[in-house]
Amino acid sequence: MQPILHLSIPVRDLVEARNFYVDVLGCEAARAREGFQDVWFYGMQVTLQDRAEEAAMSRAGSVRHFGVTLGRADFEALTERLSARAVPWVSPVSTDDEGMATEQTKAKIADPSGNVIEIKTYADVAAALEISPHSYPEAIEHGN
Repeated sequence: MQPILHLSIPVRDLVEARNFYVDVLGCEAARAREGFQDVWFYGMQVTLQDRAEEAAMSRAGSVRHFGVTLGRADFEALTERLSARAVPWVSPVSTDDEGMATEQTKAKIADPSGNVIEIKTYADVAAALEISPHSYPEAIEHGN
């Protein structure tokens, strides 16, 4: 079995959160039980926990977030979809090290409960992360 990453996050409203992850981000809805909803977030099981008291709105300057690295075309399609739906940017699309092997383009948004999500793409994932191309061959094969 391939490992499955799992993240559990508190949300203030389960229906609102499910709609955001499924309808806005394009995640696949998975199992739902009283008090939680799983979504399939780009290969990671994210459990949305109905915990309004724990869901804190993000604070300016906070580094707490989770995210996904996509190929360039998927990154552009997602950021265009987010813009079309008027999702506010926590950090707008920007590019670091433009034109270099370490180039990365990234943006951050927040879900309705304030959980910050980073979306990024690398020109060369091995160079950007300073790893051997053999360390993460699937990312290299998919052009991430």
